[in-house]
Amino acid sequence: MSAAPWTKSADGLLLSIRLTSKSARDEICGVESLSDGRRVLKAKVRAAPEHGEANSALARLVAQLLGSPRSSVTLATGGTSRLKSIRIMGDPEALERRLTQALEASAASAAGKFEKRQNRS
Repeated sequence: MSAAPWTKSADGLLLSIRLTSKSARDEICGVESLSDGRRVLKAKVRAAPEHGEANSALARLVAQLLGSPRSSVTLATGGTSRLKSIRIMGDPEALERRLTQALEASAASAAGKFEKRQNRS
């Protein structure tokens, strides 16, 4: 895997995220590379991108994923863009470990669902 879609700082992590709003569910879908080579987390939220609702839903999703308080998650950049930076305050090592574990669990779950569909055919 190339560079991670986050950077560590002394007081937490800065995540690069590509957000899709008005989705069927709130979820982190994994990591993807953009055309310029940057790596981002792919996220989906049910909320519409109006009045900051999608941004708030994304912050809640990230906080829940990392087991962090909602107050420790803030939008750093990209308020009206699909590409966003989210800052999570806390121990950067612990946050990175939890994020890596969550992404691995998500990938394993997705692989299991794909395998079940393949076995049905």
